[in-house]
Parts: sequence; C-alpha cells; structure tokens
Amino acid sequence: MTQPHSLLSPSADGPDEPDLHLTTLPGWRAFVADQPLIPHLLSDAERAELSPAELTRYDEDRIDHHTRLLVVATSVVQHTVTTGRRLVLLNRHAVSARRGLIVSGPAGTGKTTAITQLGRSHELLDRARHPGVGDRIPVVYITVPPAATPRMVAVEFARFLGLPIRTRSNITDILESVCGVLTDARVGLVLVDELHNISLATRSGAEVADTLKYFSERIPATFVYAGINVEREGLFDGTRGQQIAGRFTLIPTAPLPYNTEWQGLLATLEESLRLHNHKPGTLTDLDRYLHDRTDGMIGSLSHLIRGAALDAVLTGSEEITKKSLEAIPLDHSSES
Repeated sequence: MTQPHSLLSPSADGPDEPDLHLTTLPGWRAFVADQPLIPHLLSDAERAELSPAELTRYDEDRIDHHTRLLVVATSVVQHTVTTGRRLVLLNRHAVSARRGLIVSGPAGTGKTTAITQLGRSHELLDRARHPGVGDRIPVVYITVPPAATPRMVAVEFARFLGLPIRTRSNITDILESVCGVLTDARVGLVLVDELHNISLATRSGAEVADTLKYFSERIPATFVYAGINVEREGLFDGTRGQQIAGRFTLIPTAPLPYNTEWQGLLATLEESLRLHNHKPGTLTDLDRYLHDRTDGMIGSLSHLIRGAALDAVLTGSEEITKKSLEAIPLDHSSES
C-alpha cells in the first residue's frame, strides 16, 4: 500500500516556488514552465494516518492549489490564441506593416489571461521548434505605466530583458539597445498590457503611441495589446488612431452570458476542487446564483470560488455551499 506521505507534493513554500512577475524575463519563463500538479485527494483512512506535520503540509498543498486554480480555456481565450497564432504566421515574412491584435473590454473579463495564454502557447511552440537554444526570447510582456512617457515605456522593455539603465541614458540609447537584443534573440511576440494608460488626446500619450509604433517597425514581431475599453477611449481617433485601426484586429471581451459556456466553466472549476466533504454538482446547481452574484465576470467568479475553497480548508468544513459563498465579499462593481 502506498504510504500517504508519498502522495504529498513538494512544499509550496520551498525555494523552487516560481516568481510570477511576468514583466521580467525570469518571471515570464517561470510562468511558461510552471505546470503545478493537482494534489491527490487522500481517503479518510490515509488522511488519518498523517502525522501533524504531514497533515499541515497536505493542507498547505491544497491551499496553494486553490489559490491558483486552473486557467479555463474560455471562448475568448481560445479566440485570442487562435487569432494571435494566425497573425504570427502571417507576419513571419513581412518586412513592414505587420498586423497586430488588440484585446479590449471591461475590467475582469479575462484580457490579461487571454494574451498571456497566447504568449505561453507561442513560447512553448518556439521551444519545441528550437530545443536547447537558450539565447532565444520568443515573447516579451510589459505593462504600460500610468502617465507613461516614451522613455518609461522603453525602460519597461529594458527591465524585462534585464538591461542596465542608467539615469543619464537617453531614450535613443535605450531604444537601440532593446531593439538590438530582441532582434538578435528572435522575438516573435510582444505583449503590451494596460494599454488604457495611453491617451492619444494628450501629447505624452501620442508620443508613447509613436514609440510603440517605432518598436513594431524595428522589431520583427507581432504586437498584441490589451486594455480596458480602449476603443472607447479614443485609441482609433485621429491620424494615429486610423493607423492603429488599419493594422490591428480587435477582439472584444465582455461578461459571460448565462449559457452553456458558463455552466461548463463552473463544472470545470468544480472538478478541480480538492475538498473532502464537497458534494459534486453543488456549484453547477448554483449556476444562476453565481452568475447573478458575479454579473458573469470571470475575475469575480474566480475570486469567489477560490476564496470559498480556501475557507473550506482553513475552517475544516471541506465543502463549498451557498452560505459559504455568500460570506466571501466581492469587488464593489459586482456587489453593487
């Protein structure tokens, strides 16, 4: 018989816990390589045989699992990955006017998840196509800082690559350094998140847009942007906006409607739970309540189920019920 402790995974608090700061190259690579094991749910007899230390570790493994939960391939994620992969292939031999992608919608509708899953897919394919080539950087991921200036955006690229930036370094030096490294490293996909921090109505915003356009012309890669309702914020207005609109495909995101996809999403999330007393079908039976509670927002749903799962382990109830879900506070938008 397999001993219970042999079913425990390495401690989540160990030195190998990945650094998931996606805006750095080590953090991005850790995100791509991270494939956490779903903890094995012990029987009551096996659980009773655990020592106090082993039981604590077993519960910590389940807590760590529920803090992550799995990424569900919603229709938006699938559409983004498919469209992004197509654009990368179409741009493979383009020397100018490469096509790009913009994912835009309300907060909490899965924009960042969609573009990072596209990036992960692209990098894994690149690694499979070029095994053992360690100097390639297939994907870059940056976020646009609030009140961004062209230099700040250029520094974000340099920070991702780990390039040293001195206070006296001017933007031209940074641009040349970044473009040189990324061209040599065969970058194929550039992900730019928080695009709503750019306003073409301001001088600095227009200059940032010009800087990103310059990067896209110098770097032989497909550019993918994500932001909150960027088409409503004037991104496609004026001459610059028309250039963006003429080169970028727009994928809108929105709250999920109450339909079979919503129900399937709940079923998938419920199957991933590792709780001893949870009754299968509880979440799917509460599908209408959960949709009303979260307004169909994937971010709110993930927060709600993960929070209830953590409470179930910490309190020892080992189950999620409507009452335990009601005890989890959500963001102000969902609650109001």
